[in-house]
Amino acid sequence: MSRNDGKKDTSASAFRKIDVDQYSDNNFKEEDADGGVGAPTGPDENEILTLLSQGKNAEALVSVLKSAPLGCKNQQVKDSARNLTQKVLLSIKSNQIDDCLAQLDRDSVDVLMKYIYRGFEIPTEGSSSHLLIWHEKVFNISGVGCIVRVFSDSKRA
Repeated sequence: MSRNDGKKDTSASAFRKIDVDQYSDNNFKEEDADGGVGAPTGPDENEILTLLSQGKNAEALVSVLKSAPLGCKNQQVKDSARNLTQKVLLSIKSNQIDDCLAQLDRDSVDVLMKYIYRGFEIPTEGSSSHLLIWHEKVFNISGVGCIVRVFSDSKRA
């Protein structure tokens, strides 16, 4: 069946090769980072607080970012990790931020940006201005790509 009026023939079904039912919300299964066993438990709070009390802020930052529970489904674990990370970020003075960022790899910088945005979502007294400084410094070293990776990643901090 062919038409000569310039319109496409949509009555044919040969182009329908995709089973759209496979994309139904009922069939969606989230990825399990660790299959439930040995799920990430987050950073060791005692270790991080000890590092902060010793003035090892950069080491505390590296440690808290490396042990971020990104694949964890337990909201309480994620919230305590966010609170601890925010405590670390707020303990680092503005003039120390560049030195701390120099010790991070790209993945850690991305995780840091996730925590910065989480800090914006749930601010504490005086945290927003300090987080803006962190955001500016992270953006200066990693660019727009970091922000895009954070917003497109399904694993939230």
